[in-house]
Amino acid sequence: MFGLSLPKVYNVYFLSIIATVGGMLFGFDISSMSAVVGTQQYLDYFDNPVGAKQGAIGSALAAGSIVGSAIAGYLSDKFGRRDAIWWSCLFWILGTALQVAVQNWQMLLAGRMINGVTVGVTSSQVPVYLAEIAKRDKRGSIIVIQQLAINVGFTIYFFVGYGCSFIPGPASFRTTWGVQFIPVAILLAGLPFLPESPRWLAAKDRAEEAITVLACIQAGGNTGDVMVLAEWEEITTTIHEERRVGQGWHKYIKNGMWKRTLVGFMVQAMQQLTGAMADLTGNINLIASSINYVLALCCTICAFFYINRCGRRPLLVYGAIGMGICHFVIGAMIGSYKTPAPEGVAGNLNVLVKITGTPSRVVIAFSYILIMVYYFTLAPVTWVYCAEVWSLGTRATGMGIATVGNWLFNFALGMFVPEAIRAIDFGLFILFGCLCICAAAFGFFMYPETGGKTLEEVEVMFAPGGPHPWKTKMGQSRLEQEIQEVIDTKAGVVSEHVESA
Repeated sequence: MFGLSLPKVYNVYFLSIIATVGGMLFGFDISSMSAVVGTQQYLDYFDNPVGAKQGAIGSALAAGSIVGSAIAGYLSDKFGRRDAIWWSCLFWILGTALQVAVQNWQMLLAGRMINGVTVGVTSSQVPVYLAEIAKRDKRGSIIVIQQLAINVGFTIYFFVGYGCSFIPGPASFRTTWGVQFIPVAILLAGLPFLPESPRWLAAKDRAEEAITVLACIQAGGNTGDVMVLAEWEEITTTIHEERRVGQGWHKYIKNGMWKRTLVGFMVQAMQQLTGAMADLTGNINLIASSINYVLALCCTICAFFYINRCGRRPLLVYGAIGMGICHFVIGAMIGSYKTPAPEGVAGNLNVLVKITGTPSRVVIAFSYILIMVYYFTLAPVTWVYCAEVWSLGTRATGMGIATVGNWLFNFALGMFVPEAIRAIDFGLFILFGCLCICAAAFGFFMYPETGGKTLEEVEVMFAPGGPHPWKTKMGQSRLEQEIQEVIDTKAGVVSEHVESA
């Protein structure tokens, strides 16, 4: 392992900020296309790509991310959560270099796919790392920093792209894409100062290191702290139970694990299928993208403060319903008041309809509301929830499986949306509205509440005979009872010592 001789920092917020620079890479690469795709320099150099061609360029990141997510679990289990993230950054350097030196659209596609491998690893393993180091009552807000970093990334990068749009010729988009080297340099420099996940260390039978890290993060280095002792007892009990069950792919479906696999995959898939990330509002050229980015950032900051109070389940269910309503209103407005634009809108041949006047303002308003609801609810909560539902022995690969769902549907939408919006325009919003209602129904019947519980306690929620999801509530952790048992045990030992003396 690298960096073992370097001093480690145990402040959980510092750990989160450094680790979630991986999320910033995600945000940078999202905006790396949206920031340049409408510029004249890009359209001239790549011969105004439309339809499937532009869909392939836009989806290349997701295609690479599917590969990254698929291998992330193996890398994380073998080398550690932190080191898997570090090594994945090398793909980002190569992919960014190809984009900066791009000569044709095929080279651009290859660069984005290679970048996607890094995004696949970081998007799946950063939440795993954060979930395994955070206290149970802070875990939600800590993992939300991942989504916050994504939003910071694409907000910053949008304005970088805007500034670079005034540079004439290909230097415009080459400079824009070259800025992607900055966050990966920060991540590579910061990761060696982060400790490895205590749960991963425990799973590798490195108990002394694991207890030390757990104590430094949770109790200022006091290995005798009752919270540390109680949590360590839970971790070791879970490890013994998982080893008894055995290894192999059957562990993802056996003894109720199929529920976790289904829920983890679907919560990520639904993040895409609800349509907020399909760039629909941008495609109809009605929304100022910068306002969308700022709204997304502000709403995610709010989520950081309330997610540990509201729980996961209500936000996932009611958020999907709210987004569905917004899609239905936008679709109805476009369907009722659209006018053909066969020459495209603002030169964009992917957009063949437009609306004006009051109906356009209604679409703008509900598009803003859609973005706000998404970044208040599904966007941040999805990363938190799917990092919490897995057991220790399945978390790294399980999170990889879950994020395959995200990137698989992200890729599909990237290929589907440019053609679909040309063919069915407003019908696409109605389709996404229906998918949002389906997501809410699925969440009601399948998502138990995981907020306020230790990662080991979540096991009970999915075990055979566990509670119905709609009967679960925030908190109600058994850790307090275990802490009291540790205190009572210590008190008993002291009492016996006094009596014998």
